[in-house]
Order: sequence, then C-alpha cells, then structure tokens
Amino acid sequence: MGRKGDETRGRLLDATQDLIEAGGYYGAGLNQVIATSGMPRGSLYFHFPAGKDQLVAETLRRAGRELGQAMRDLADAAPDAPALVAGVIKLLGDRLEGSAWRKGCPVATVALEMSAGNDALQQVCAEVYEEWEGALRERLIADGRPDADDVATTVLALVEGALLLARARRGREPLDRVARSVAVLLGG
Repeated sequence: MGRKGDETRGRLLDATQDLIEAGGYYGAGLNQVIATSGMPRGSLYFHFPAGKDQLVAETLRRAGRELGQAMRDLADAAPDAPALVAGVIKLLGDRLEGSAWRKGCPVATVALEMSAGNDALQQVCAEVYEEWEGALRERLIADGRPDADDVATTVLALVEGALLLARARRGREPLDRVARSVAVLLGG
C-alpha cells in the first residue's frame, strides 16, 4: 500500500477511534466514520472489506499497541512500578481531561458493549488488556514482586475504574485517589 493508501487507512482508523471513545461501538456507525474521516465510502470498504467489525477490531488493536508502547516507554523511564503507574495515570488523565472527558480508555466501551455478544471483538479487547497487563507485570517482576500477575490485574482494574469514574464525574479526583492507593499497594 502506498503513502496515500496508508494515510486514508489511518484517517479511517483515527475517526473510528474518536467515535468509539466518545460513543462506543454503536456510536461509530459507518456513515459517521465516513463523515468524520472525510473519506469516501469506497475507501472504507477497500481498506476494511469485512466491514465494521474489522474496522473496529483494527482500531482497537492499533490503539492498544500505542498505549502499550507508551506504557513500556514509561516503564523504561520509571525507577519502579509505583512511578510507572503514576505516569500511566497521568498520561490517561491528561488525555481524558484534554478531550473534554470524552476519551478515556480506547477499549473499555467496546469491551463493555460487545464482549457478551461478539466473540471476535471480545477476543481483541482481551488481547489488548493482556498486553497492558503484561507491561505492568514485566515491571513488577523487575521490581521483585512474586505476586506480579495478581498485582498487574488489580492495578489495571483500578486504573480502568478510575477512568470511568473520572469521565462520569468530569474530574480528576478518582484518578488522583487511585494513584495514591496504588502507590500504597505497591509500597511506593
């Protein structure tokens, strides 16, 4: 695929991610994706011949990789797991607040809406969450935590919940509280 094709595909994925984060799977109709991206309908079907579920799955995978890479970058720069988690919470909180409380987790809404009835999207959501847990787990193992699996899951659940509460309340306090609690949990 040439540069123009990559740009078209990227614009479709960007539009889908914006729509998913703001309104979930059902808020990202193909007509909305076309309107938001400014791309013609034919381009959507050329790049995503299997339709909406393929588009959403690829959007989730891309968003998951991007956030996973940001977590690994933070892990490389952080002296320990508490600093890593504080950095992740700040990154996600800044993103959420900067979007006027519309962009929390790029996966959570689809996971909540589709996991019970769409096996393909459920699997993509599970893979993304596993990648994020893995980034946390690696740092916890490096810090010598024998309970790294359990703690990584707990921390991710706390962060996801805090994002939901912060979005609902349109304020950072839930994120700040979870950051303090995670620091205590991790001994930081």
